[in-house]
Amino acid sequence: MSTLTIRLPSDQHERLKALAAARGTSINKLFEEFSSRALAEFDIETRFRLRAAKGDKKRGLALLDKLDRAHSQPDR
Repeated sequence: MSTLTIRLPSDQHERLKALAAARGTSINKLFEEFSSRALAEFDIETRFRLRAAKGDKKRGLALLDKLDRAHSQPDR
């Protein structure tokens, strides 16, 4: 495990302490949660971009058009 020192404005630090307390956790766990979420989002975006770069743009747009048409039809 690594140690990280960050600098925050005092008011932001106090608000984060309050948020952690409201969640019943520590600031360390709060930042661990935030960083895990940010990394997961980054990984998802990276995988999406890699797959999109390999894909067929015309086919992808056609699939989106098909989805739009399916959702625009009234419920039966």
